[in-house]
Amino acid sequence: MSYNMKIVIPDRKTISDGDIDFECFRDFGEVVEYDLSGTELLPERIKDADIILCNKTPMNEKTLASAEKLKYIGLFATGYNNIDLDYTNQRNITVCNAPGYSTDAVAQHTFALILDHCSRVGEYNGFVQSGEWIKADVFSPFVYHMKELSGKTLGIVGFGSIGRAVAKIALAFNMKVLVFSRSEKELPEGTAQVDIESLVSESDFVTVHCPLNSDSEKMFDRELFKRFKKGSFFVNTARGGVVDELALKEALEDGTLSGAAVDVLETEPMAENCPLLGVKNLTITPHVAWAPTETRERLIGVVYGNLKAFLDGNPRNVVS
Repeated sequence: MSYNMKIVIPDRKTISDGDIDFECFRDFGEVVEYDLSGTELLPERIKDADIILCNKTPMNEKTLASAEKLKYIGLFATGYNNIDLDYTNQRNITVCNAPGYSTDAVAQHTFALILDHCSRVGEYNGFVQSGEWIKADVFSPFVYHMKELSGKTLGIVGFGSIGRAVAKIALAFNMKVLVFSRSEKELPEGTAQVDIESLVSESDFVTVHCPLNSDSEKMFDRELFKRFKKGSFFVNTARGGVVDELALKEALEDGTLSGAAVDVLETEPMAENCPLLGVKNLTITPHVAWAPTETRERLIGVVYGNLKAFLDGNPRNVVS
């Protein structure tokens, strides 16, 4: 079947630094790629587009008004906060996201952050590389106190595919797992569903895997952090907006938390005045939990499949 579409990719740099290509989309017609497109450049770049494939570029009346031929927006993402769905629905533009592609990667990153805190690998490597082990008078210098995961309690906030993958890993480490979800969930053996107050007060580790919406925005605020178990560890690989960043800073500085690790912030890239920059006992990674090479290759496949299904008259993963 011949499709003959004009496809514009306005933010390819958010998906690939050259290691992932977009050649497969030429199956559907002409493909025009831009590294990044600000809101001022976008209207001119997409005015003749039938299809837009994007990640985080804002899609709203201001940016899309000139795209009179536009039929479809395919997202290189699961979240779709950058889409004005009221406007795209009004224009009868189909919007499809890419669920599930990053489940294993985000679960892996979550435990990388937890294990780094417990096993102190980075700090011990720094100790050795700086020559301190050479000076030590014992073969095992206990410079940084380490923790076992076995027997500890992990609280998981949000129990979709990522939350379930995290629970599976936690159970393999012989951890107890508590779950908070706004709907009743069928739980694997070894887990229990509780309210959010019970979860944070009983958990040694709390990890967030819920979407950002009106219910979850700033849910981790000053009052909730006060309910955390003393000395617990907090992880957020979901969305920065679920956390009040000043409240997290206070919880770290007053010792409520022994540490925290976040892969996401309220403003990305990080703002110069971000209250979390330089905070002690906090690890920050730059929204890369989803980004292993294999994961991004899988993402291209999902977006390709979504587009083909739409063009063949059987759209899938529709969010509009």
